[in-house]
Amino acid sequence: MVDYLIVGAGFSGCVLAERIATVLGKKSLIVEKRSHIGGNAYDYYNEYGILVHKYGPHIFHTNSQKVVDHLSQFTNWNAYQHKVLANVDGINIPVPFNLNSLSLIFPHEKAQHLEKLLLDNFGYGTKIPILQLRQSTDGELAELAEFIYQKVFLNYTKKQWNLEPDELDAAVTARVPVFISHDNRYFQDDFQGMPMEGYSAMFERMIGNNPLIDIALNTDYADILSSIQFNKLIFTGPIDEYFNYQFGALPYRSLRFEHETYNVEFYQETGTINYPNTFDYTRRTELKHLTSQKNERTTCTIEFPQPFIIGENEPYYPIPQTYNNDLYNQYAREAEKIEDSVIFCGRLADYKYYNMDQVVARALHIFEKRINI
Repeated sequence: MVDYLIVGAGFSGCVLAERIATVLGKKSLIVEKRSHIGGNAYDYYNEYGILVHKYGPHIFHTNSQKVVDHLSQFTNWNAYQHKVLANVDGINIPVPFNLNSLSLIFPHEKAQHLEKLLLDNFGYGTKIPILQLRQSTDGELAELAEFIYQKVFLNYTKKQWNLEPDELDAAVTARVPVFISHDNRYFQDDFQGMPMEGYSAMFERMIGNNPLIDIALNTDYADILSSIQFNKLIFTGPIDEYFNYQFGALPYRSLRFEHETYNVEFYQETGTINYPNTFDYTRRTELKHLTSQKNERTTCTIEFPQPFIIGENEPYYPIPQTYNNDLYNQYAREAEKIEDSVIFCGRLADYKYYNMDQVVARALHIFEKRINI
C-alpha cells in the first residue's frame, strides 16, 4: 500500500516523489520501464571514465530562481555557458545566427552593411524568428533572411522534424531565432550550469535513499497495477498511451544516438556543432566541454532523428502542429474527468516541448496546487 503510484522516473516523477515524501511524509512507488532513474537526463561513466549523456546533451538553463534553489538541494553546479556552431559551406558559424555569423560568412564591407541594417530595423539584443525576418519588406534583409533560412534552418528542420519550418508551430522556429547581438552563447538565461557530479547523482540524492520512496525499474506499470494499492496515480508517460490511444496516437519524433570515443583530448572546438546541410545526423556534441572533465580521451554524441514507432523506440519530441494539439486536447478533456484520481504531469503527459527547468517548475506547481492542499 502506497499513497502515490508514480509512473516514470524522469524529472517530473522524481521531483514529485521527493516533495511528497519530504513535505507530506507520504509514501510513493515509482515505476519505470527503463533500467535507471533520471529519464532522458540519465548519464553514466563509460569504460574510459567519461561522463556520457545517454540520451543526448542536457544543458541546464533557467530564469527561475525557485527552480535553481530546489535542485541545488541535491547538487552543486559547474558554471557552463553553451555555445553552438553550425557548419555552413565548410565554415563553422555561431548559432543562433548573430552579428558574428555575418562577419564569418560575408565579406567585411557587406557584413558591416547588413549589421547596420539589422540594428537600424530591430535594435541590438533583439531576437527575430526566421519566418518573421523572411517577411521583411527591405529587399536586402529579405535576401539575408532567405540565405539564413536556406543555409541554417531549412534542412536542419527537415532532418529534425521531417517537416518544413512553416509547417510547425511558430514557437519551434522561435526557439532558435536570428539574434541581433555579438553574444555567441546559445542561451541567455540568468542561470546556466551543469550538475557537478552529473544528473544521475543528482537524482540519486533526490530520491535514492528516501525510505518513503520505493522504485521499481524495468517494470511496466500496467503489469503491476492490479497488485498495488494506492490512493492516487501520477502519470508522467504519454497521455495517449494511458487512454489506450482511443482518439489515435499522438505523433512524436524520436532519436538514435551514437557515442564515439577518440584518442585525443578534444575533438571539436566547442560543445555542439550542427550539420544542417550535410550528413544524416543533425549535431555532434563533445561532452567534456559540458562537464569540464579532465581525460586524455574524449567522447562525442551524434544524433540521428527518426520517426517514432510505438514499441520500437522512445518518444522524444512532441510535434507542435495545430492538428496534433487538437488531438492532445481530446485526451486532456478525458484527463479532466478523472483528475480526482489521476494527475498527468511532464513532457509526454502534457504533450509539451518543455525544457528541463520548465518540467521542474511544472512539477513544483502541480505539487503546490493539487497535492499539498
